[in-house]
Amino acid sequence: MMDGEHMNLPKQFEDRMKRLLGDEYEDYLRCFNKPYHGGIRVNTLKISPREFEHLCPFSTKKIPWIYNGYYYDTADQPARHPYYYAGLYYIQEPSAMTPASLLPIDPGDKVLDLCAAPGGKSTELGARLMGEGMLVSNDISNSRAKALLKNIELFGIKNSLVLSEAPNKLAEYFPNSFDKILVDAPCSGEGMFRKSPSIIKNWEQYGVDYYNKLQKEIIVFAARMLKPGGMLLYSTCTFSPEENEGTIAYLLNEFPDMHVIEALPSIEERKSLEISFDGFDKGKPEWVNGPEELKNCIRLWPHRIDGEGHFIALLQKDADGDPARITNHIPESFDGRGRKVYNHNKSVNSLSHEAKEFLLNIALLENLDDLMEQERILIQNDRVYLVPENYEAIKELRTLRQGLLLGEMKKKRFQPSQALANALKSSDYECIINLSSKDSEAISYLKCETLSLEDTNNPNGWQLVSVDGYPLGWGKLTNGILKNMYLPGWRWM
Repeated sequence: MMDGEHMNLPKQFEDRMKRLLGDEYEDYLRCFNKPYHGGIRVNTLKISPREFEHLCPFSTKKIPWIYNGYYYDTADQPARHPYYYAGLYYIQEPSAMTPASLLPIDPGDKVLDLCAAPGGKSTELGARLMGEGMLVSNDISNSRAKALLKNIELFGIKNSLVLSEAPNKLAEYFPNSFDKILVDAPCSGEGMFRKSPSIIKNWEQYGVDYYNKLQKEIIVFAARMLKPGGMLLYSTCTFSPEENEGTIAYLLNEFPDMHVIEALPSIEERKSLEISFDGFDKGKPEWVNGPEELKNCIRLWPHRIDGEGHFIALLQKDADGDPARITNHIPESFDGRGRKVYNHNKSVNSLSHEAKEFLLNIALLENLDDLMEQERILIQNDRVYLVPENYEAIKELRTLRQGLLLGEMKKKRFQPSQALANALKSSDYECIINLSSKDSEAISYLKCETLSLEDTNNPNGWQLVSVDGYPLGWGKLTNGILKNMYLPGWRWM
């Protein structure tokens, strides 16, 4: 790791950091000599942190402020292990785990992750919903939204809507709609200079003002989509006051019914979760001549913690806000038009006999008739989805996924999806092929190779292939030969 003096930090950046940090500036420069800390976050939909600690095949150390987060030795390769393909954890920089961990999520909430790709924060929000309510994960970039969709499906999140739209268009469809919103805003990335020096070129090209304009536009649309009484968490991975306290001060001025609140959990909660926030810093209202409530913001400095730079602000909208005023507040630079068109989940065709026969064998869907009556089974172009409760399909939005893709009806057969396999527990399906993570067959399966399983007593037909009891995907057994149905685009390379 290069030190700050040899990284050719931009002089304008250095001068500002000297002013902001004062006596701590030299400590900040020295942090460039510290090793980068890799992190993994356990998927609590599938496994508890304690269970993971007993199962984990590589060396880890607890991240003090994330109850389900761990540092790992960068000599290890957690992305090259079958547990990663089973969705047991997400690889994420430790400071970047913080925003989603501090947004209070209750099962049943309607939650929006506005700038969600590649999914590090959405996967944690979805896990904490515990299958109840709805997670709307959006990214304006269609290519990035595809990576987001993969991570949500890998994590086994069943109640998600994955979109790829501009914030202004979403705000047209979802005024005053969400209980909780997370805005991990595009930013100049100063907090990541240590981890990724290449970001410095982007900073020199675009600077702070470019991103600050975007942030102000995005956060206003987010505020429009928040229900009265709802909470919005804003985060960046930069240091500049303009992009942080400055953006929040702008929002408070535009929306007097929004307030910055304390984001850190109580002492009692910290004890119960065995977490600590030592090294966290408060917001600096004096840096932007802003209101005192900006002190409730949080700053993470890489010389104070074992992680990179981050900024976090948790805001709450008054329960008695004026929805009409908020709905009409649209900055001119995002003057989009959209029509609110709801299309209830009327199936254009019905479940085939083969589809119904297969799905009734899934414990998750044993009340299939009730789900169909509740219009939670959606059929489009022979694809079958389980949609969240109270879901209403919306036309004219770029939608990558609506709920959980169960599979596809084909001529005289039903083909279950990769997403369904990842959403199941081994106990949800009777015909299981359980491979050991220490056996080469697990890797062979993930490489989409055919397996010979002549010693199995399982009947011919669809098998749920697992590793150490955690589902990986499907295979079709015929007389001891397992035809591999693992999704080719996800295969081990």
